[in-house]
Amino acid sequence: MSTEYIQAGILPFSLLLIGLWTSRIVYNLYFHPLSKIPGPWIAAITDVPYCPIIRIAPNEVAFNTAQAWRDIHTHRSGRQVFWKGKFYDGACFTAQEFNRGLSTIVSERRPEVHKQMRSSWASAFSERAIVEQEGLIATSADKFIRQVGIRGSREGGFDLAPLFEAMTFDVMGDLAFGKAFGALDMETRHPWVAAAIGSLMMAVLVDVLNHYPTLARGVVLLLNGKFKKALSDMRTNEKFVYETVKKRIETKTDRKDFLTRIVQERDPNVISDRQISAHSSDIVIAGSDTTAAGLSAIVYFLLSNPASLAKLKAEIRDTFEDYSQITYSSTISMKYLRAVIQEGLRISPPVSFPLPRDVPSGGETVDGHFLPGGVHVAVNTFATALSSANFHDPWSFKPERWIDPNNNDVLDSSQPFSLGPRVCIGRNVAWLELHVTLAKLFWVYDLELVDPTLDWHKEIRMVSLWKVPKLMIRARNRGVNIA
Repeated sequence: MSTEYIQAGILPFSLLLIGLWTSRIVYNLYFHPLSKIPGPWIAAITDVPYCPIIRIAPNEVAFNTAQAWRDIHTHRSGRQVFWKGKFYDGACFTAQEFNRGLSTIVSERRPEVHKQMRSSWASAFSERAIVEQEGLIATSADKFIRQVGIRGSREGGFDLAPLFEAMTFDVMGDLAFGKAFGALDMETRHPWVAAAIGSLMMAVLVDVLNHYPTLARGVVLLLNGKFKKALSDMRTNEKFVYETVKKRIETKTDRKDFLTRIVQERDPNVISDRQISAHSSDIVIAGSDTTAAGLSAIVYFLLSNPASLAKLKAEIRDTFEDYSQITYSSTISMKYLRAVIQEGLRISPPVSFPLPRDVPSGGETVDGHFLPGGVHVAVNTFATALSSANFHDPWSFKPERWIDPNNNDVLDSSQPFSLGPRVCIGRNVAWLELHVTLAKLFWVYDLELVDPTLDWHKEIRMVSLWKVPKLMIRARNRGVNIA
């Protein structure tokens, strides 16, 4: 075949590709339904990651307002429901023995199916159930407090963050599986905890493929090692969870935990043991790592802000005369403690990523912008909580903003547990852990940072969920007894 013939064939084809590419750019910039949405121009024509402003990809829009939270996540008369996006497909329980995936209360995208799932678990997370479960939670919280004293007396201090993680996983294990994992008894990370956290990477990798479908094969090759590791962790997690749940279901007990009412009230033909395992796995992971990250951030910002720390210690130590008096009901009315928690969850939101939704067919309005059906939308939790449009001096830790009647911050732009029908079902458990753990910790100990130059926001990393910095602290018992 002659060179001229080859060139004659290549040139028109190249011109065709250039023409198609150019027309696509022009369409995305000027004629796409989202062309009026402000944002970096490069985000309009490509999926290349860019600093999120509003339009962050050709068919994707991010928001950072309280109104967007309400428009996207709540159900109101006359408005269609925004479905969860494909991001959640990567969180499905694979149930590989049956060659099919099981959605859960976290990953289920269909609103009507999720409503049924949530209804079956509602009683396990009710206020009454939380009161019944407080004794189980206190067992792990008290073990945590004792470990702080043991490890915190070491000359070089110790990393508090992994101990928070161990406590929250033991709490959730006790509630969801009928027994704590024993993570608080180990100096290193419990192997199941490591596998459970590692399995979350699959959702991130699936999201990468969804964002770059034309580059999917290359992405898979590039991230092959991560895919294999995530799949291995997922299988390990699911095997452990299924075997543990089976043992709990087969055990006759009158203990009050998450599974008590589920096992009593379920129809086995509708809710199988494997379905319970899938729910339990997601509930444990979602309710452990996030709470631990929140506790770590709160302690860091308190130790970095002496005035706030002094105020909190005064409130706690003036309220209680004995360690045994510290319970959820006795801490719930403590205004400064509550404000400290709210500010900590704002300045370092425990969920590291936005919660994507799809605009329903026919389109809907979000924060005054009409968007066509199929557009991917999300409120960027971190950007919203740290926006100067929502909070005065947003990068400063100021618990007072939550109790000052003259404060004009847009407080409801911070939604660490989301809101609406998909609001975190375990938020009551999280509030209990946050209140009681912090009250007990600062009632017993005086803490200090080993490295006072630590910059939390500079050092924190997103790896599926947050990978928090080392929180090296020293702890000194102020001379009180632990019951």
